[in-house]
Amino acid sequence: MALIAPSILSADFNNLEQDIKAISSADYVHIDVMDGQFVPNITIGPVVIKNLKKITNLPLDVHLMIVNPENFIQDFRNAGADIITVHYEASNHLDRLINQIKASGAKAGVSINPATPVENIFPVLGMVDLVLIMSVNPGFGGQKFIEYTLEKVRTLKNKIKELGLQTLIEIDGGVTIENAKAITEAGVDILVAGSTIFNSKNIPETISILKNA
Repeated sequence: MALIAPSILSADFNNLEQDIKAISSADYVHIDVMDGQFVPNITIGPVVIKNLKKITNLPLDVHLMIVNPENFIQDFRNAGADIITVHYEASNHLDRLINQIKASGAKAGVSINPATPVENIFPVLGMVDLVLIMSVNPGFGGQKFIEYTLEKVRTLKNKIKELGLQTLIEIDGGVTIENAKAITEAGVDILVAGSTIFNSKNIPETISILKNA
């Protein structure tokens, strides 16, 4: 059974509390933080995360798509982030950054863009709690799933098994009811879904279908 992390990038920010309550059967709340520099979009910051923490008991899965993430780790942790994921492409000192996240008390994740070889993060695999494979080019919701990312998932899954690790694999971008089964069969543990969940007529039912894909 897959774990589900609805991405609030696709939620209705005029009725955010209502949408957050509608996803109570999910496993995480996925929060994309964009700065307009690392990706061509700007979203939310620690203040919104602090408010989210007041209206949900689900773990907050915070995905930092920002430059200089080391300057903001403690701010996001203080705001209530339970998991903080940073991009391989955004740091020249990934080892230090992961240790900084863990020292803050949050679980640590590392993410890679579609064109980044998954082998690049093998040296830090034993340090992180999860790896987030981007299956679209990050920046905007509602994009089409990039098929070749599944091969990266398979390679990563084999490496995790080879090393005897418990590292979770998360995927984000273009996840639908139609492709969820193929994605989980490739080895993904956590499905991030935005528009598929929040644009559906029955959010709890959609979450249940994705879980049992």
